[in-house]
Amino acid sequence: MRNIIFTLCITLFIAVMGYMPFASAKQNPKVLMVVSSYGEDQGKTKPGYEFDEFAKAYLVFKQNGLAIDVASPKGGLVEADEYDASKPFNAKLLADEQANQQIAQTIALSEINAQDYQAVFVVGGKGAMFDLPYDKHLQAIIADIYQNQGTVSAVCHGPAALTEVKLANGEYLVANKKVNGFTNEEEKVFGKKWVKHFDFLLEDRLIERGAKFEKAGKMLGYVAIDNRLVTGQNPMSTGKTAIEVVRSLGITPKAMHFADEASMELVNNLLVNNQDISKALAENTSLYDPKLIAMYGFFHLKTAADKHAIAQAVKLMEASKPYMKHPKLSLAIAKGYEKLGNYQQAKLTLNELLATNPEFEDAKTLLNKISSNS
Repeated sequence: MRNIIFTLCITLFIAVMGYMPFASAKQNPKVLMVVSSYGEDQGKTKPGYEFDEFAKAYLVFKQNGLAIDVASPKGGLVEADEYDASKPFNAKLLADEQANQQIAQTIALSEINAQDYQAVFVVGGKGAMFDLPYDKHLQAIIADIYQNQGTVSAVCHGPAALTEVKLANGEYLVANKKVNGFTNEEEKVFGKKWVKHFDFLLEDRLIERGAKFEKAGKMLGYVAIDNRLVTGQNPMSTGKTAIEVVRSLGITPKAMHFADEASMELVNNLLVNNQDISKALAENTSLYDPKLIAMYGFFHLKTAADKHAIAQAVKLMEASKPYMKHPKLSLAIAKGYEKLGNYQQAKLTLNELLATNPEFEDAKTLLNKISSNS
């Protein structure tokens, strides 16, 4: 009798499993990507979300097998700030039909069930400063995912969404945790249009909430990790932040290459470790964005407070010069040499520039000034 009952049980189990072939299979982790609903007119009227950040994170999550939902405070179509559609990662996302549908039809945060997700990733963009910190549904979603042992992540201005989140014990989520986001220094240089309209500076507010704010130099990639809280400093931190989210879910991540983030790693190697980046750039030019390195050098020169910083700026611009034949770049390099008191190198740079651009008046003026003073 026992054998008959056992056989019947086994038969019934096999029959049931025959109708549920995936019942025992582990489902792919699901991540909720959150974007601001605030944007209008590609950021000209009201700032929105950063498409570059969305694209990078989405592609990383998809490549690593995560299921993805996209949500916003209002739901429906969301507007990104103006972006370069020709960038490889943006072009790849724009060719993804599913991703485009999700952007056009974001889920309203009020309709989200936090129990469905193992991670949340808040995309940055200055629009995040205007609506995400104040959305009660988002606050509850973030708290629930974290307290259900999920991963909470955000990049750039995205951590603004974390500033009002409290856990069941009444403490702020970020309290006593390593956190970062868009810094005060970065706002001063890159955020002049909208920062005066913010209710708070992100770095200051996170510190007020008890966060252990970590940061790198302006626009250098940096990811702060505190167990299941993962935050990236700026757009150049997006890929690494998304990779760390994947890793936090117990998946060995497949990395993706982003030329802009790799370029900022080179910049960081020069600024922090005093490495000569010219060789790396020459050997693997296709992996980097020399124009971005040149632009960073240009901004670094404008904000340089001492000769050490000026010298760093000149090195960055010199490294990118062979791949970016632009008269203004050579002029900036000459100005850097002038500030360093290296008048011979400044004149050499200007003479080379004028040989190919004989009508460049700014170069003539600077050369005459240096010649008369040296």
